[in-house]
Amino acid sequence: MAGKSLDPSSSPRALLGAELRVARERAGLSQAELGEPLFVSGSFIGQLEAGTRRMHIEFARQIDEILHTDGFFVRNCNAAAKSKYPDHFAAAAEAEALATAIREYAPLIVPGLLQTESYARAVCRAYQPTATTDVIDELVTNRLERAALLNEPTTPMLWCVLDEAVLRRQVGGPAVMAEVLRHIAGLIRSHRIIVQVLPFSHGAHASTGGSIKLMSFEDAPPLAYSQGNGTGLLFDDPAEVARHSLTYDLLTASALPPHESLALIESVAEDYAHDQHA
Repeated sequence: MAGKSLDPSSSPRALLGAELRVARERAGLSQAELGEPLFVSGSFIGQLEAGTRRMHIEFARQIDEILHTDGFFVRNCNAAAKSKYPDHFAAAAEAEALATAIREYAPLIVPGLLQTESYARAVCRAYQPTATTDVIDELVTNRLERAALLNEPTTPMLWCVLDEAVLRRQVGGPAVMAEVLRHIAGLIRSHRIIVQVLPFSHGAHASTGGSIKLMSFEDAPPLAYSQGNGTGLLFDDPAEVARHSLTYDLLTASALPPHESLALIESVAEDYAHDQHA
C-alpha cells in the first residue's frame, strides 16, 4: 500500500474509505477497536469507510500510525478532502450523493435538490449581491449538479416538508416561482418525490428553529444535518440523529397530506403564472 496513490477524479473519498476498510481488516481490528484510540465511535469509522464522512488530516496521521500504512492516508487525505462546496456544507453535500433516502424540512426556500436554474440563480445572487457573474455561474452549476441526483428513477428516495413560506416568498419574481413550483409538482406527479406542505395555519411546530436534513445509507449509519446562515452541523451520534428524526416525524404529522399539498403547490403556481401575465 505504501507506494499507492488514489485518483482524485474517481470518487477519492470512496476509494480512501475502501482502503481504510482493507487496512483495518488486515490489522485484525473491528471498527470500534480502531475508533477507540481516535476517540470516535465505531459508527464514525464505518462512515469513513463508506465515504459518507471526510477523513481529516489529524485522523489520517493517527490511522497511519495505528495501522502501519507508511503515510498512505496522510498522502491521500488532501485529495479526498477537496470539495466544490462551502466548508460548512461540503460533508453534507457529499454524503447526500451517497444516500439511499433523504428527508428534508425547508423553512424558507426551495431545497437545493428541487431548485430550477432561474430559482438557484436568484438565491445565489441574494446570498452574494456583489459577486461576479462567473462566481454566480459556478454556484448555480454546482447546485444543479446536486439536483441531478433526481435523474435516477428511484434512488435516493426524497421526502420533503416545505413550510408554506417556501411557496409564498417570491424568489426571483412570479415567473421564476411559477416555474419552480411546476417543476416540483411535476416530480410529485411522476412519483419521483414525496412533498408535504406545512401550512401557516398550523402555527408553532417542532422545528421552528430551522432546517433539517436526514440521510440514510445502505451500509453506513444515518446522518442528520442542520444548517444556518453560513454554518452547518453534521450529526452522527445515534441519540442526536434520533432526536432530529422525531422532529421530522412531528413535522410530517402536522403538514398537509401529500395530495392536498400537491393541490396547494399547483394552485399557488397558477397564481404566480397569472401575476406574471398580468
